[in-house]
Amino acid sequence: MLKNLSEKDFVVLRGPFESGRQAPGPLGVAILLFLFIQPLFLFFEYDLGVYSVYPYTDEIIFIHFTITGILMVLSIIFSISKVYLRFQKTQYLLSILVSQNVGLVASFILTIMLLGESVSDMYPLPTQFLISYTVITLSVGVLLFLFTCIRFYILIKKGQYRKGTSKDQLRSRFETKSYLPMVLLYSTGLVLVLQYLFRNTSFVQYESIFIIAIFLMIFYTMIFVLPEQLVMLYCKHRFKSFNFESNGKYLIPLQETQEDKKSFNN
Repeated sequence: MLKNLSEKDFVVLRGPFESGRQAPGPLGVAILLFLFIQPLFLFFEYDLGVYSVYPYTDEIIFIHFTITGILMVLSIIFSISKVYLRFQKTQYLLSILVSQNVGLVASFILTIMLLGESVSDMYPLPTQFLISYTVITLSVGVLLFLFTCIRFYILIKKGQYRKGTSKDQLRSRFETKSYLPMVLLYSTGLVLVLQYLFRNTSFVQYESIFIIAIFLMIFYTMIFVLPEQLVMLYCKHRFKSFNFESNGKYLIPLQETQEDKKSFNN
């Protein structure tokens, strides 16, 4: 669907690269910092998993531990400047995987482990309740992801990510309005999941539900930003202008802009 669009349709997405926030150097530092965050989440998962009655707890933790271990090894490799400067696209992909591993995967696992621990004393085998919670939570997540992808595609098709003389004003007005249905969907999904918890888990302590709500917010927020991350990764693979020069300091200029200038001069 995006193949019919040109470089000009994605120019606004170069913002994080132009500001340097997502340059190879800062991304390398961010990936390195996640080396300390990921083991912390794994420890929490294991600690909660010991007392949790969630089905296949050991298998879930083992799979996540293995995936995290692989990501940590890659993070060490791509924190070396000679490596990430040569493989900028792979570094960006790794940054997405690492951030989603913590914000999306780990957050969700912690919610189900904490819930499984909270109900362990009340029911001998509350499997059906825990599975229902999982299905509802993931279903809301899938709907949010699809809705965000469709919305993002419509914005790009309408030219909202093009650069123009009045880009900042137009984009500011448009985004303020366009985020309203997104916020409503996000809030509705979160309320539905929490309402299900309150109706079916009167025995769960309120502080546990509060912590679950925080992790759910992180979980849905990461789903919300994932489509934009994927489109930016697509742009890095398709357009040179979304990548940096070999020294990692200067962003490669827009190719279509240069071609337009040459055509104008000729």
